[in-house]
Amino acid sequence: MTASITGIFLGAFYLFVDEIDFSEISNEEELTGSVTHVRDADTIEVSGVPIRLNGISAPELNTREGQNGKTFLKQLVLNEKVVCRLNGDRTHDRKVGVCHLAGKDIGVSIVKAGHAADCPRYSNGRYKSFETVEARRWPLPNYCKAS
Repeated sequence: MTASITGIFLGAFYLFVDEIDFSEISNEEELTGSVTHVRDADTIEVSGVPIRLNGISAPELNTREGQNGKTFLKQLVLNEKVVCRLNGDRTHDRKVGVCHLAGKDIGVSIVKAGHAADCPRYSNGRYKSFETVEARRWPLPNYCKAS
């Protein structure tokens, strides 16, 4: 008897699932809030949620360039309201997305200021035209190289 009830339940479930249009389901979400912390030039925290800025690569904090990039980003966004479009990916403890301050892509601002470079594997070249000559000389991390 239990097997027949299970069979009926599964049959009804599969009929229900067949009616759902899964193409409309997305892992994307939007997060709006104040920047509560700047970790480095490509990671911020929005209302306490860590966000890895998608499509850019900044020098590590143990370099002068990395420290300068963090300082720039703090001056730009700390305590400011931003809107982040998260793509559903995660890296370490961070969600991944593109964030905007007053309608402007924060990644563009960081790259144009010479504190980060385009990460083509994730940006599809979105930031390449904004790179400075100096940033183009930095070695590209392996995770940015197209696979």
